[in-house]
Amino acid sequence: MEKLIQTYDNHNGLKLKLADNLTFTVASEVVIDAQDVTKIYGSGSNQVFAANEVSFQIRQGEFVGLVGPSGSGKTTVLAILAALLRPTEGRVMIDGYDLQDMKENERVRFRHERIGFTFQANNLVPYLNVIENVELLLRLNNRLSKTERQRVVTLLERLGLKDRLKSLPSQLSGGQRQRVAIARSLIHNPSVVLADEPTASLDTERAFQVTQLYAELIHEQNKSGIMVTHDLRMCRYVDKLIQMKDGKVSGIYEGSQAINQVINSGVH
Repeated sequence: MEKLIQTYDNHNGLKLKLADNLTFTVASEVVIDAQDVTKIYGSGSNQVFAANEVSFQIRQGEFVGLVGPSGSGKTTVLAILAALLRPTEGRVMIDGYDLQDMKENERVRFRHERIGFTFQANNLVPYLNVIENVELLLRLNNRLSKTERQRVVTLLERLGLKDRLKSLPSQLSGGQRQRVAIARSLIHNPSVVLADEPTASLDTERAFQVTQLYAELIHEQNKSGIMVTHDLRMCRYVDKLIQMKDGKVSGIYEGSQAINQVINSGVH
């Protein structure tokens, strides 16, 4: 039997390569499936479409950039994907679960178990040290075992925070605090990781470092990640780029060539 070599293609899925250079691809699982998602505020002539028939799919192992001008609907879509906001119309499936059919207590549990968050302000608890901040969600989910504690330390070391494990957030730089937030978003092994402007408060060098680390971890851990950003330069690390304008998806780009064209155009 010929030797089978396994690699991963973030745009298509699992690649299986035989020794004779015959390669075939097994499509990766669709984790996020948004279909005609619409969010309307107000009624009658005062209706505002914060999101208007938004549709896209994101596969396991994909890191996706969600971009657009202010008011384009990015944050609304992210909140719907996070099960924080219910759409007026349309459906969102995550990991095979229909968010529309869930009761509120089921949505809370779903967020705790299957969604990871990273925010611009990082929202670290100021009186907890680095390890305690990352352990927090594990405590809430009653999963803080000895094995999980070691995973916390290993992940923080992977993020370059080995010497900061006992530091408080006030003792960290902006880039270090954001890396702690990334660790916290991944530690409970979610299916989906959502980031809302994670680099907005960082200088350019630290912003690139944080985004690159984020992308690497999404790929290594085979998660589905979405990053909302106003800075197109950060999208050099994504596998797919979704543009929004006036509440609608105005373009979806895959592959480095297509994504770089958008980045170089400077047009959200």
